[in-house]
Amino acid sequence: MDEEGLWAAGLKEWAVAADALARGDQILIMRKGGIREETKEFRVESDSFYLYPTYEHQRKELVKPPYADRVEELVSGWSAEQIEIGIELYAELAEDILIHSQEQLDKLAPFHIWTDRFAEERLKWKRAKPLHLMLLRVYKLETPVRIPVLPAYNGCKSWIELPGKALDAVERRQVLSEEQFQVKQAEIKAALNR
Repeated sequence: MDEEGLWAAGLKEWAVAADALARGDQILIMRKGGIREETKEFRVESDSFYLYPTYEHQRKELVKPPYADRVEELVSGWSAEQIEIGIELYAELAEDILIHSQEQLDKLAPFHIWTDRFAEERLKWKRAKPLHLMLLRVYKLETPVRIPVLPAYNGCKSWIELPGKALDAVERRQVLSEEQFQVKQAEIKAALNR
């Protein structure tokens, strides 16, 4: 957030992935960066941020079967002409683990909603750069906050500035207890031999 509290960091993420985070089904997201990243690669710009749900690129064949129906449900309530969007999730980065190999990625399959093929495509895109595995403590806002959809939010980029005063005023509760989160984090780290 800026010094005056006017803006808060927002990270764009597929609505179906945000939904899985909100349900506690996963605690991670994977990032390589958007095509329009200023730095041409993904960087963690903030250790805490709001999740801005996106709908454009998510497709049900890119997520595992239990989540395919959720893609359709979530998209059914969305239109590219919307002038407002609801922000429901806040996250704190617990750890940023760099994934360099297919072997590491394969070990993560039980811990996320994406198909093996799509996860592999994320790893191989910009092959010289590692895949960021971001382990997140996720909080649900007690009341979703409707914000305007600004032109600055469009395009393939990861980070955006959201209206901080409106979002920070809302109470939030952790999706998983600290103990539940620690168990999931330990399972992921054990799978990666960390």
